[in-house]
Amino acid sequence: MNLVSRTLTGVALLLAGVGLIVASFFTTLFLLIYGVPLLIIGLFVLFNKKEDEIEEIKGIKSSKEVKK
Repeated sequence: MNLVSRTLTGVALLLAGVGLIVASFFTTLFLLIYGVPLLIIGLFVLFNKKEDEIEEIKGIKSSKEVKK
């Protein structure tokens, strides 16, 4: 995920999680089962920067090195 999509997805999940948590106080506490995981996943998506880094492939050699 790039920065824009990660930010949009994280904020959307955070808002949905907070909305469900707030709604659970006015209706049933059953909504907490959905609100808390959405909040946690939203935080994880928003602050996960390791996924944006590109790792080099170590096992593949270039065709020039193979021919030598």
